[in-house]
Amino acid sequence: MGSGECRSNDYGAAAYWDARYSSPSSGGGAFFDWYQKYPALRPLLRARLPTSSRILMLGCGNSLLSESMVKDGYEEVVNVDISSVVIEQMREKHVDIPQLTYFQMDVRDMSFFGDETFDCVLDKGTLDAMMCGDDAPHGASKMLAEVARLLRPSGIYMLITYGAPKERVPLLYQAGCHRKIELHIMTTPKYQLKWSNSVPLPQPIMEEVALSMDGQLPPDYVLKDPESHFIYVCQTSDAANGANCVVAGEGKTVTSK
Repeated sequence: MGSGECRSNDYGAAAYWDARYSSPSSGGGAFFDWYQKYPALRPLLRARLPTSSRILMLGCGNSLLSESMVKDGYEEVVNVDISSVVIEQMREKHVDIPQLTYFQMDVRDMSFFGDETFDCVLDKGTLDAMMCGDDAPHGASKMLAEVARLLRPSGIYMLITYGAPKERVPLLYQAGCHRKIELHIMTTPKYQLKWSNSVPLPQPIMEEVALSMDGQLPPDYVLKDPESHFIYVCQTSDAANGANCVVAGEGKTVTSK
């Protein structure tokens, strides 16, 4: 999941992740963060998400992101992952942190949670994994419909991904529940190391880029880092619960109350 290519069609399957998190060769039991760590994301998170926000972390895995947010003042982060193995690992590690809760759950069906129960949904690589699943893009579409259902009016879905606008914006808009999408582009830690004479910069280079009218990068925009990460800040409509969210491939419409 570190590039734009899928290396497996099992990324949407619990069995794949259970095996990965159980394997010592894959760092089973250790912490690991895809793409970016909290210090890099902190300026944007703190600017857009009040610490009182109720946050849902999709596909939490064994990332330190949720723990770091709570240590920085966030009051409630609910974590879900398809792997029962990693959920048990993370519950044990954070048993003394009541602000963190963990649930084994498939993001394509989060009916355990009621409508409009979160101020923000954070996704660092989970949509990417769904797009590599054997039911893509249908599974990704179902996940996004669930995200739209769970967000409160004016809630935020923040997606950290390797997917450029031409690959991700159509998915984000197809649900029909987002009033506004902002794009931030961040260089990878590897790129920063290369251009800082092997001395890491204090924080990654992040810039906000205005999308074109059709939701794409400006035609004259050039990526500094070809492997850049894209951060989409998607805000729901104030009347999100009256919006119809379409699940691609089914013609099925999910309407929040």
